[in-house]
Parts: sequence; C-alpha cells; structure tokens
Amino acid sequence: MLAQDFMAFHDAAKRNGVILSFGGDLSENVLFSLGEVLKLRMRQEETDASVAKRVFSIFVEQAQNVIRYSADRVASATEAEQPRVSGGIIVVGSEGGRFFVVCGNEVGRGDVPRLRERLDHIVGLSADELKRFYRDKLRQAPDEGSLGGSIGLIEIARRSSAPVEYDIQEIGDDRSLFCLKAYI
Repeated sequence: MLAQDFMAFHDAAKRNGVILSFGGDLSENVLFSLGEVLKLRMRQEETDASVAKRVFSIFVEQAQNVIRYSADRVASATEAEQPRVSGGIIVVGSEGGRFFVVCGNEVGRGDVPRLRERLDHIVGLSADELKRFYRDKLRQAPDEGSLGGSIGLIEIARRSSAPVEYDIQEIGDDRSLFCLKAYI
C-alpha cells in the first residue's frame, strides 16, 4: 500500500504542475537548501532570469512567513538560543504558462481577522497603489507583533503577476490553516 499511496501523491503533484514541494518543519537552514534546489530547477528549465528572480523572491518571502508566523512551532527563536523552526507547507509549480508559489501554515484563530483585513486591502490595490503602500510602510515602524518589517505580504503582491489568492480554513477551536498563492 505504501508505494501505491506514494505514486498517487506523486502523480497528483505532476498533474498539478508541482516542481518543488516541502511539508514539515521549516527553518532558515531548510529554506536555504530548498532555495538552492529551486534555483537549480529554474536553471535546468532555462527559465527567464527576471521570472526566476521573482519566483525565488516570492518563495523566500512565503517561506519566511511560515517560519515566523506559523502557530505550529517546534522551536521559537530567542536572543542567543536556537533558531526558529515552524511547521508548514510550501509548493512551487507551473500552470497555464506561469509559475505559482503556495504556502500553508497554521495561524491562531485570533490572528485571522487582522490577517484577512490586511490581505483584502492588499488584494484590492492596483500596481501603483501597491507601490505607494509599500513606500509608506517602509517609513513606518513595523506593525505590532511583526517579526519583520510588515512588508512581506506587500512584497509578494508587488512581485506577483496577478492578485494573490488566499484561503483560511478552521482546523480546531483555536487554529486555522492559512494558504496564500501567488502567480508569476
């Protein structure tokens, strides 16, 4: 049964254009290694350099969001202790002649309204409005609870060739699964 299940998973991934898939505990070290594999695959497929750069950039931003914000944490980073390790999924593929990057991770139920509000705002902005919003955010202090500059989602939207898509599914009393898809 093991080989049959794995073959079904492998065939489904191929049918859906998946070229790189990772699910499990993600850290900066794992991100670096996956990034190297992604770069190699893009070179092998002779992907246009500017497209490959955008795919890679969005891949890194989404993976960092999983590492920093997943509610499924194995280890939280502290000043001099261990690196941050968080559970999630990240997939890179192609469909309809363009690449996509999808990530998924658990978020606290209390974080969902604010996340939904931010994404709805970002998705509704034109390219010029995104550019202005990005510049404005760079001048401001990071949002409360942010582990970065509060610009990761904006950066993903700016580099995407279409509006980002997202979905949030409740998975328990206190958690939801957050998925974000960007096209390049």
